[in-house]
Amino acid sequence: MDADMQDAGLPDEQVELAVEIFRMLADGTRIRLLWELRESECSVNQLAEAVGKPAPAVSQHLAKLRMARMVRTRREGNQVFYRVENDHVASLVRDAIHNAEHASDGIPAHHQSTGSTITAITGSGQRR
Repeated sequence: MDADMQDAGLPDEQVELAVEIFRMLADGTRIRLLWELRESECSVNQLAEAVGKPAPAVSQHLAKLRMARMVRTRREGNQVFYRVENDHVASLVRDAIHNAEHASDGIPAHHQSTGSTITAITGSGQRR
């Protein structure tokens, strides 16, 4: 890595793993899969139905996410269930979606459910 990265105090291995995580998040299907897995585990068939993709395609995406250590599996009989690896993965996806909501017009959906939180935080009706 270059001197700037070393000056930042980040080990090269961690930086490379972070880059790989962002590569995994650079795909709409994988974002949708991780969004579905934020709060509960699902089987491949459940995920395929939720994201509107064929099960074999979903399996391929899940295999990539598993190799990147973003999801883990649990086997029950002949069925495999997936879940996010940890809260950090769920937070990455949630934060990316919430940030994207701020780019659109109007009040982001994640602020609408909390009522007047925007006014309480900013002292006005402006988005942040």
